[in-house]
Amino acid sequence: MTVRMDQLSWVEYERRVREQSPVVFLPCGATEQHGPHLPLGTDALLASALCEDVARQVDGLVAPALSYGYKSQPKCGGGQHFCGTTSLDGQTLIALVRDAVREFARHGITRLVLVDGHYENQWFVTEGIQLALRELGPSSPLEVMRLEHWDFCSESTLSDVFPDGFPGFALEHAAVIETSLMLHYLPNLVSLDLIPDDGPADFPPYDMYPSRTAWVPPSGVLSSARGSSADKGLRMARDIVGGIADAVRKEFRL
Repeated sequence: MTVRMDQLSWVEYERRVREQSPVVFLPCGATEQHGPHLPLGTDALLASALCEDVARQVDGLVAPALSYGYKSQPKCGGGQHFCGTTSLDGQTLIALVRDAVREFARHGITRLVLVDGHYENQWFVTEGIQLALRELGPSSPLEVMRLEHWDFCSESTLSDVFPDGFPGFALEHAAVIETSLMLHYLPNLVSLDLIPDDGPADFPPYDMYPSRTAWVPPSGVLSSARGSSADKGLRMARDIVGGIADAVRKEFRL
């Protein structure tokens, strides 16, 4: 039985909502360059794949991903100067999330989880949730969880994945974490032979506008993806999926 909302008829979706009161997962991603070796849709693809695994554990449903995100920033996404990166203004993303949350409430959903796979989205997604709940009012039964999936990677797993030291999540753009997870979930979309040799980018502790594109490696990869593997992706996916499922069970009293 599918967990994907977009593969159900409206009649079957309505039945599941009415009879099962499922947790609905809304992946939030971006259309953004991920170096020469990963696809533009990596953020939404990974968030969706992880959501599907979690949904199978908690009898939930996965909505179609929000596949455009807030503007790519040089220090965590490479920046807006890359061809293919297609971004939203903050107010647009806020409105998109607000409207989606409000619509799920109209469907009768009472438990909603927004799983963010794009670093820059965080506070705009949060604002959209808060505005929707304000509009729905205190009588609404809807509860919303928001999370970034990488936060569920355990320290022990990160130590094993990065034996030479973890560079930090911001610099992990198109690097070992995302490449390994893609090798686990969607290996046909990964071109290992095209991984560049760029080392960790060295950014100053401030930003400049217009952005200094010279700060960013030409490949768009902020730290090396060398050493990525499907095995590492599997181990991180187990952490992430198990951790999210536990959080959902705890907060939604499943």
